[in-house]
Amino acid sequence: MALKILRSRGFTCESAPNGRAAVAMAAALKPGLILMDLSLPEMNGWEATRALKADPALAAIPVVAITAHAMVGDRETAIAAGCAECLTKPYELEELIAVAEHYVGPAEPQAKIA
Repeated sequence: MALKILRSRGFTCESAPNGRAAVAMAAALKPGLILMDLSLPEMNGWEATRALKADPALAAIPVVAITAHAMVGDRETAIAAGCAECLTKPYELEELIAVAEHYVGPAEPQAKIA
């Protein structure tokens, strides 16, 4: 859903099926922003974010956690793992767009989001 919304606004977006693939994709694409689902298979979003932040070539890429779990402490855990922000589903369309534009600016061909 998030990718569809962002693409409709002109952002170039890619999607990874799991946390390991997300880390590999980030290394290959060097996106301007990573929207990280915290409930990914194989390597969860917290682990994937820690891996991204441990790699000097990827550490500067902002990661925004997206979670369906509104559990106490999830936001703090995401921030501790290296996420810049945490969006809880369901989020408002304009909130998602505002976050994307905050980190990569208005949609342009080079504004890649993974």
